[in-house]
Amino acid sequence: MTEHTYDLAVIGAGPGGYVAAIRAAQLGLKTVIVERAHLGGICLNWGCIPTKALLRTSELYRAMQRASEFGLRADNVGFDLAAVVARSRKVADRLAGGVAYLMKKNGIAVIDGAARLQGQGRIAVTGKDGQNLPEIAARHIIVATGARARTLPGLDTDGRLIWTYQEAMVPPSMPRSLLIVGSGAIGIEFASFYRSLGAEVTVVEILDRILPSEDAEIAELARKAFTRQGIAIHTGTKVERLDKAHDSVSATLRNSDGNDRDVTVERVILAIGIIGNVEGIGLEEQGVRIEKGHIVIDEWCRTGVPDLYAIGDVAGPPWLAHKASHEGVLCVEKIAGVEGVHPMDTTRIPACTYSTPQIASIGLTEDTARKEGHELKVGRFPYSANGKAIALGETDGLVKAIFDARTGALLGAHLIGAEATELVQGFAIAKDLETTEAELIATIFPHPTLSEMMHESVLDAFGRALHI
Repeated sequence: MTEHTYDLAVIGAGPGGYVAAIRAAQLGLKTVIVERAHLGGICLNWGCIPTKALLRTSELYRAMQRASEFGLRADNVGFDLAAVVARSRKVADRLAGGVAYLMKKNGIAVIDGAARLQGQGRIAVTGKDGQNLPEIAARHIIVATGARARTLPGLDTDGRLIWTYQEAMVPPSMPRSLLIVGSGAIGIEFASFYRSLGAEVTVVEILDRILPSEDAEIAELARKAFTRQGIAIHTGTKVERLDKAHDSVSATLRNSDGNDRDVTVERVILAIGIIGNVEGIGLEEQGVRIEKGHIVIDEWCRTGVPDLYAIGDVAGPPWLAHKASHEGVLCVEKIAGVEGVHPMDTTRIPACTYSTPQIASIGLTEDTARKEGHELKVGRFPYSANGKAIALGETDGLVKAIFDARTGALLGAHLIGAEATELVQGFAIAKDLETTEAELIATIFPHPTLSEMMHESVLDAFGRALHI
């Protein structure tokens, strides 16, 4: 069959792949992208975007139940689950269409099919109908195949009683009770969504605290908030066994002391992490190194095989869409010889959990900073002392800023509370600009805003807080 030749071929059209393709096209590279499922990948179709649509619904539902606090009347508040799910899918479909438009706008060839590396810059493609499509030849290839939900032996999903995130986003009916295995961002977001809509929710985490990648102080505040909402949380606990009945699941939970507890729920959601999509694309045959289910890369996203690169979730943590997009840009710019490209600095990548309350962070936690030998200045400012938060009726939360006491460098920032996922970007910019405490203290923050808490947390770290 006729071979098609390109400067760059991208395998996978998620937030890493499609952004890499756009940047390549902007730099004048003839580019093709191969996608076996959906433009936009898991993030846009079954992850970041549709879950935020669901969480927005639960946020509004929770606010309507508090209407009387604001002098409003909203009686007999309810929800239509089918309509909630339909809106979420509509949002995802709209953005998938947007990615298709961007591919066309930038002159990027899109091939629907499954790619397999053949070596020497060649890619075989199998169409969705199982037929072979024309082979692709490219000077450079980026693998951006993403990841999928991890399962454990004895905890296999079946799509009906035991769900992955994909089934959890399109429930046919509202379960009265749920067990969520795993307390990272995915597990906590689903716990928040389903609890807000009335389900009895139990969260199990094998480690000693929820949100294990977050600052310990923030994680403990989150646990207290979720417990007040009625979410049952069991840390230091693993699921020993799941026994399925006709329309329920019985789980045996074992804590760190070896004591067992039985819990019966209607549905189980497994949120125990993800594993890279490394199978079936010819990686190992080409000599690509794979460790713990992910492609090993260097700081420029190179795999060690000439002109073969990997970005995003398939290349390992942190498993975040914005990390994948940034990797895609820096990888392409390095390929194109753009001056001033810098390797990824993971301490400058913000992380967000869109639960109620929201949690966001960037940089080092307090524990990690101390272990690295920093002498610290730590500032805290509560939402309860912020005028805008009080006006919004959102007084639960904390902003925490961590500085190196000697240099004044911002080492990390950790937030819990309303709009924390929006506020964290201010700290992200500060870290990227290598801003010191003196510059942050001199910055004028608008009043009244939630962002003033960021300023006050910096002031507090240096003994200058004005409003506490």
